[in-house]
Amino acid sequence: MARGRGAKLSVAAAALAGVCYVKQNAFVSGPARRSALAVAPAAVAAIASAPAFADEIGDASKKLTAASYPFMKEVDWNSYLFNVKAGTASPAEWAKAVDKAIVMGASMDPDVLKKAVVAHHKAIGGLTATNPVLSEADLTEVNAAIGRMIASVPESQTMDVYNAFSAVVGKDVPAYLMSTVKEEDAKKAYEGFLEFKDVVKAHPITPSVAATPAALSSKLEAVGAAAAKLSAASYPFMKDVDWTSDVYVKPLPGASPFEVTKAIDKMLVMGASMDGKLLQEAAVAHHKALESVDGKLVTSAADYEAVNAAIGKLVASVPSSEVMGVFNGVGGLLNSANPSMPGVVANNLFNGVVANDAIEAYNAFLNFKDVVKAAQR
Repeated sequence: MARGRGAKLSVAAAALAGVCYVKQNAFVSGPARRSALAVAPAAVAAIASAPAFADEIGDASKKLTAASYPFMKEVDWNSYLFNVKAGTASPAEWAKAVDKAIVMGASMDPDVLKKAVVAHHKAIGGLTATNPVLSEADLTEVNAAIGRMIASVPESQTMDVYNAFSAVVGKDVPAYLMSTVKEEDAKKAYEGFLEFKDVVKAHPITPSVAATPAALSSKLEAVGAAAAKLSAASYPFMKDVDWTSDVYVKPLPGASPFEVTKAIDKMLVMGASMDGKLLQEAAVAHHKALESVDGKLVTSAADYEAVNAAIGKLVASVPSSEVMGVFNGVGGLLNSANPSMPGVVANNLFNGVVANDAIEAYNAFLNFKDVVKAAQR
């Protein structure tokens, strides 16, 4: 199962650890890589506070935290290890694994998912660069949140994610990660996870999706039309990009793991405000787009347009202040160590495509942005 730092890697790390422990007889002490776990907590984030149903999952989470907290404190969450690709699987193989997580995310109860994001946001708020380990209380809430989120999807989809990520993680990862923690603590965490898993499985949650408010829906037709124009203008640029490159899974130059976590937190805040129905539709659009990618990992023009429309509608469903929070947070990562770094990164990417195609795409994006902003709540 399966990115973030301490707040996003608790049960998800244990799940991936379970995969590798069973296959390699060694408990994985942390995530195989940050991007391997990003979707299942970004597609696998969970609720922070218990809903109106009986709190068996919450009670089980307390036991899991007690069993796994020593292990959690041993993991070096400030390591860049979690930003690198674990193994030799190709970008296409990783894309397929991510797709399984997207399918799982599309099935989640939106309210459960929203509360999950709030739990992760709260947990990240308690972290510092010198102490990036969640408090026991926050870890308990995050574990419960992940458990409830998983309880709201079919077991078959959970297993699809579990199996997909185990297939792309390098076989040398378990032994290496095991060497970075105390084996006894790691095994206790794993045993606690197995007990927690059984409780989650025994208490499924039936998801429900509320309709998008009429006031918002009435504004979104313009976003769809604008997405068609953006897609037509930018598709040549999309085809220029080398999506099979590993550059997209490499750490940003100069950005520390803690700084990256804080930027991710801005995304969580924005995500918690998104309309649940639109979020589900966007996940479905991305899944369909991944199904149509060619050998260069470029999706069809029609699916590309559908994804742009879905993203535009999602952004329109949140306050502009939160969108700018993400924009500034990510931009700050590039500035964190060297003020010239944004230009270095931009030039590097720009040099890999046809200049006129990139300029056309950028100009079209600016027009699209204006339409989305006009529809924004």
